[in-house]
Amino acid sequence: MVSRSKLAARESAMRILCSYGGMESAFAIQQPQVVIGRASCSEAVDLDLAPDLKVSRRHARIWTEGGKYWIEDLNSSWGTQVNGIGIRGKGRWSLGPGDSVLIGDTTLRLEILEPEASPQDPGALKPGATLAGGFPTDEPGIEIAKALDANERAFGPAAGATAETARRLELLYDLPLQFAAETRLDTLLQTIVERLVEIIPDADRGALLLRDPNSDALLLKAYRAAGGPSVSETLARRAMNEGKGFIWQRSIEGDISGSIVQKQIETGMYVPLLWQGQALGAICVDNRSFAAGFTEEALRLMLGVAQYAAMAVAGHQLQEKLQREAAARANLMRQFSPKVAERLLGHQGPLRLGGERSEVTILCSDIRGFTKLAKEMEPGGVVEMLNDYFAELVPIIFAHQGTVDKYMGDAVLAIFGSPEPDPQHPEQAVRTGLAMQAAVAKLNAERGARGLPARDIGIGIHRGEVVHGFIGTEDRMEFTVIGDTVNRASRYCAGAQAGEVLISPELYKRVKDIVQAEPTTISTKHEGDFIAYRLTCLKELTST
Repeated sequence: MVSRSKLAARESAMRILCSYGGMESAFAIQQPQVVIGRASCSEAVDLDLAPDLKVSRRHARIWTEGGKYWIEDLNSSWGTQVNGIGIRGKGRWSLGPGDSVLIGDTTLRLEILEPEASPQDPGALKPGATLAGGFPTDEPGIEIAKALDANERAFGPAAGATAETARRLELLYDLPLQFAAETRLDTLLQTIVERLVEIIPDADRGALLLRDPNSDALLLKAYRAAGGPSVSETLARRAMNEGKGFIWQRSIEGDISGSIVQKQIETGMYVPLLWQGQALGAICVDNRSFAAGFTEEALRLMLGVAQYAAMAVAGHQLQEKLQREAAARANLMRQFSPKVAERLLGHQGPLRLGGERSEVTILCSDIRGFTKLAKEMEPGGVVEMLNDYFAELVPIIFAHQGTVDKYMGDAVLAIFGSPEPDPQHPEQAVRTGLAMQAAVAKLNAERGARGLPARDIGIGIHRGEVVHGFIGTEDRMEFTVIGDTVNRASRYCAGAQAGEVLISPELYKRVKDIVQAEPTTISTKHEGDFIAYRLTCLKELTST
């Protein structure tokens, strides 16, 4: 008989597959309940979906009860959907394997893990189980025909091989482990050349070249040679183009490259680095003595080195590519909504520095009285408070196709209509401003109930022409906007009272049919009085 505790453990075994911003991950859960959200100093969750800012601190929970799985939204800001159906405020909702759960911009799928074997099924094994019984020879009718020590080399020199041949083969067999131990590409390339010269008989010098995928140039990356390397690009490209390794010898007649003459090279070998049909580069060795020469056996040894080296180089290049893409993705996720970031990442070719001029809408938001409040708080409390407010505001900007230009202390500057054109950018901006004020009002009530300090925000929005684009360097670039439109938006923000959204006359002309607003005037320090409109609500929300 299975105990109730064991039965509960079996029922609660689940795997949750998460997909966010093109990245996928899996979490194996053994406990009977999982709380999903974004962890903070004051809130602990079982499944942390950061950096998805649309996920509330405690967003939802999944649990098992009566042999079934259930999900419940914990009064989150953005709600929870199961197979496209919103479940916020509807209590618990039945959840089955393969169901799609949308939390913020993160998609979850539930997988039920196989239950552990029952005592009535002794032949079944669960992961991590220990086999009962002894060595397989304990089984009747089984005998071991041949056994090898797994710590020894898989291959050894052929019978009758000389001690020197055996040494070189041992070096060759050790290459995969040596190459795998190198964590940096530059040290890997130098290790390849060092081992190459050691393994190939009569090799005086060695070098390695890699092809630049952008320019197709062959770049000397590593060498071992007294007095400097001697490499023929013509021979290297021939090996790469033909996909063949070859031995070359200096002929009496014909043009000879200056480096070969200068270093008195008589013979050498070139072998391409091939991986999945692509020529990554080439390796080469040479010798000053014509009498020594290179044999077919030496060429085959060099082919073996090249195959191991190409696999190792390709692995490092793939790792570097993934790291660059991850860094680019993280950088874009800071400023753009996941959908816009994915479109930018899917753009053919890398993003380029540069700008363009067009009309956009700028929104500027500022937490009122925050500077004075921060002086009275501990640093950790200041940062946590900012994160709480930004966690509510930024997802609203993203949800309306906005872009976060920058954070300025307790202020946020957002752009609508860039980097991708949006003919609805004025409407998107005013909807964002009103939604931000509503979200802050709700957040302030929650913080007040917990005895935490709360502050209102003021918002200013202006429409106009700006220069926008990516600035910085090719390795680290950020999207930004430049122009008087930005300054004007900040003026309207400064003039807004706590809880207000002020817009400019230029913007009001574009959105007057969808908003209710009151005309007002604000004073500026150096530019006189500005006419402004104080938004009260959207007309569609007041229509009957």
